[in-house]
Amino acid sequence: MADLPLFDKTGKTAGTVAVDEKLFGDKVKKKLLHQVVIIHEANQRQGNASTLTRGEVEGSTRKPWPQKHTGMARAGTIRSPIWRHGGIVFGPRPREYRLTTTDSMRRAALGSALLAKIRDQEVGVIEGFEIKPPKLTRQMAGVIKAIGYARSVLIGIEKEDRNAYLSTRNLPRVKLVPVREFNAYDVLKHKNVLLTRGALDALVASRKAR
Repeated sequence: MADLPLFDKTGKTAGTVAVDEKLFGDKVKKKLLHQVVIIHEANQRQGNASTLTRGEVEGSTRKPWPQKHTGMARAGTIRSPIWRHGGIVFGPRPREYRLTTTDSMRRAALGSALLAKIRDQEVGVIEGFEIKPPKLTRQMAGVIKAIGYARSVLIGIEKEDRNAYLSTRNLPRVKLVPVREFNAYDVLKHKNVLLTRGALDALVASRKAR
């Protein structure tokens, strides 16, 4: 069992919450995490870089001068790659970088990422948020500062909350998503993970259901 720090709605310490580490796996699978992160980053690539070949650049196809008796090197076209403004040889072309993973891989990777954060004492639990307009961002920033998270934070909530979303969208290095949308990449990318009490219960229930 691991004891996660518990905070009240203002960010003050309110005790601890016990969580069974075994729900997230028996060990941190570093090779799996590396593989999933590489795949995630590859899937973010657009793959639309493109250069023009000698058949696509503008220019005449006429032979610029006779083959012999000019004293100059032989040339067949001004589109040649060795000429200025000529085509590109083996340049980048549009391609698909996307790779696939299985559901079991993503689930195991998320479990390992959360287990690593729990063991490094980088996961906290908050009772909830009382974010009310106006000045939503200021209220959320005050809660995060009171907790003591000075670096990047991934906030997990039980379900969509418009006020909570609006309060974090302008905060640098802060991301708020429903816990069902968690993935290993986001967990590893952020220094700390902050879960609402409801989000933690939903996360534990989903891990027990499998």
